[in-house]
Amino acid sequence: MTSISPLNPRQLLLDMYQSAVDAVSAKKCLPTYLAKIQAPTGNGRTLVIGAGKGAAAMAKVVEDNWPGELTGLVVTRYSHGADCKRIEVVEASHPVPDEAGRKAASRILEMVQDLTEDDLVLCLITGGGSSLLALPAEGITLEQKQAINKALLKSGANIFEMNCVRKHLSAIKGGRLALACAPARVVTLMISDIPGDDPGVIASGPTLADPTTCAEALAVLKKYQIEIPAAILRHLESGDGESAKPGDPRLARNQHYVIATAQDALEAAAATATAAGLTPYILSDEMEGEARDIALAHAALARQIARRGQPFSKPCVVISGGETTVTVRGSGRGGRNAEFLLSLATALNGYPDIHAIACDTDGIDGSEDNAGAIYQPDSIQRAEELKLRPKAMLDNNDGYGFFEALGDLVVSGPTRTNVNDFRAMLIL
Repeated sequence: MTSISPLNPRQLLLDMYQSAVDAVSAKKCLPTYLAKIQAPTGNGRTLVIGAGKGAAAMAKVVEDNWPGELTGLVVTRYSHGADCKRIEVVEASHPVPDEAGRKAASRILEMVQDLTEDDLVLCLITGGGSSLLALPAEGITLEQKQAINKALLKSGANIFEMNCVRKHLSAIKGGRLALACAPARVVTLMISDIPGDDPGVIASGPTLADPTTCAEALAVLKKYQIEIPAAILRHLESGDGESAKPGDPRLARNQHYVIATAQDALEAAAATATAAGLTPYILSDEMEGEARDIALAHAALARQIARRGQPFSKPCVVISGGETTVTVRGSGRGGRNAEFLLSLATALNGYPDIHAIACDTDGIDGSEDNAGAIYQPDSIQRAEELKLRPKAMLDNNDGYGFFEALGDLVVSGPTRTNVNDFRAMLIL
């Protein structure tokens, strides 16, 4: 087994994160799937639409690889654009939608009107599309959707619950975009940020049938005690917000492919660990729950490995993915990965020879400018020397502030892909 010097653990963890991101980039994953798609014949044309943090990067790959003519529009997060020539790229707000996203969604819906059965629509979808493709249903304002979205983000609701609500307050999600494209053939290409990779949940499934109901969306809002405007309450109780359902004949010709997943990213990171002489173990690609609670379970596992050699022998690397949540009670800065790592730090409390990284594969942890952070065995000691109070900062949801003070933020910039959280613990 290769021995690792004190300076190498940090670099190894950073290398694993980079390997994970590279493995799920559009440039790597998309060309193979484009080759499977039959181009239109005769008078048929190709229209490219899409939304998500990686939508512009996907559009660029389509431009570089598609054999025929094409036009289109995709919407992505601010600063996540790409140099496309034939496909227009619009940037908008995430995670809370804005007017730019609403206008882009409206334009996309207009573009797919009057298509024929000879036309092909390539729909490019990645995580973040729910907020970026924001077109409220009739009778609902953008301001009302923004308020609901903000409340859901703070509530601790999981992505399945949030997207169930989003589908039923939208004029474009929950399969409605595909219905608008009919009778054209729609092929949807997706990079999954959803635990379990359910294609109908990715970006709230604008082109896929949706089995969830208005009643379920209403139940989510009531579960988290979210204030419901009268217009939204009427919309959900009346059933006017029902989405496109499985078996709808207008969707029969359509296809979809999930081209990159969290598991792909974790396996790439595991290969990097193996190349460094370590044994990697992938716990799961679909972990959910409060970030601080998931961290406590990871800390207990790391200590068991370090002390007992169970269930794995050290040295090793333990890897996990998925999408944790944060119930915001404080006023600090920090996304779910910083929250996870600060909770892990307080639980390990300087336990020797355990190092960790937690980052979002999109390069943005929540709404901050970092991807995540790195924990080292001396993190708590260094924090105390700076007179930081780790537990108090965790109570204030200030993981960003903690790791910023230590100089241990990971700042990658936008990666233009998104398969959600990446976590790795190195136990030596």
